[in-house]
Amino acid sequence: MVARIDGIGTARATTYGSAGRRVTWRLWGGEDLPLLVLLHGDFGSWTHWIRCVLPLSERFRVIAPDMPGYGDSDMPPEPWGPEDLAVILAAGLGQLLPGPRRYCLAGFSFGGIIAGHLAALDGERVEKLVLLGPGGLGLPRGPLPPLRRLDRGMGAEEAFSIHRHNLAALMLADPARVDALAVHLQLENAHRARVRAGGIPASDTLLRALPRVHARIAGIWGERDAMAQPVHEREEILRRLQSGLDFRIIPGAGHWTPYEAAEAVHAALLELLLVD
Repeated sequence: MVARIDGIGTARATTYGSAGRRVTWRLWGGEDLPLLVLLHGDFGSWTHWIRCVLPLSERFRVIAPDMPGYGDSDMPPEPWGPEDLAVILAAGLGQLLPGPRRYCLAGFSFGGIIAGHLAALDGERVEKLVLLGPGGLGLPRGPLPPLRRLDRGMGAEEAFSIHRHNLAALMLADPARVDALAVHLQLENAHRARVRAGGIPASDTLLRALPRVHARIAGIWGERDAMAQPVHEREEILRRLQSGLDFRIIPGAGHWTPYEAAEAVHAALLELLLVD
């Protein structure tokens, strides 16, 4: 499935810095469609959005990078922070989308933090910003469910079982949704992730960036997001930042909403991004 969806799109590389470091982007959909940039979460790649990119590409020119240090993209220079990744992505979008074309932006989890900084940086060029379950709002995180540890030398079957357990505990609310594809993506993405969000999601970095965003902001959270309880606190913070903010809670969904609740996320994005 991954190869098929990847093959339908187009891979492009942009470069930054004197060393010519690369960011790899995937693009789907017609070039004359409205632009939608999708950012993935920590331990991720474009495949965090794998169940959404083709449906969205019917209405948008979908652009999904592997952020610096993830997937097929090169490491960012050290030290780095959310603002640094946003600068790199803004430069890449400048190469991909020359001229004044505006775009919509959606970021999942850690990608939502980077999306907030990117929207603040790119100003009027960003029409709408949708945040899907990010941290960075300065809220204390409650106790997380216990996770199982991977050890060196562990067999493939045992590693698969541990990833499946951890996905059910932290990322998806319904254990039945933790299918073979979800585990495969987690295994591949975790193996290829060379940077770590670390304490950034527990900070207030997104909260400090959002007042500088010109775009209309919206939120999508899973009702049972293990990393965002109680969800209504996130809603209250965002509504204080922008009047009339549209905040959607997906019933029964966990943290990885673009995978577990792809149809609901797709429908919500169409409503949020295509309706004035």
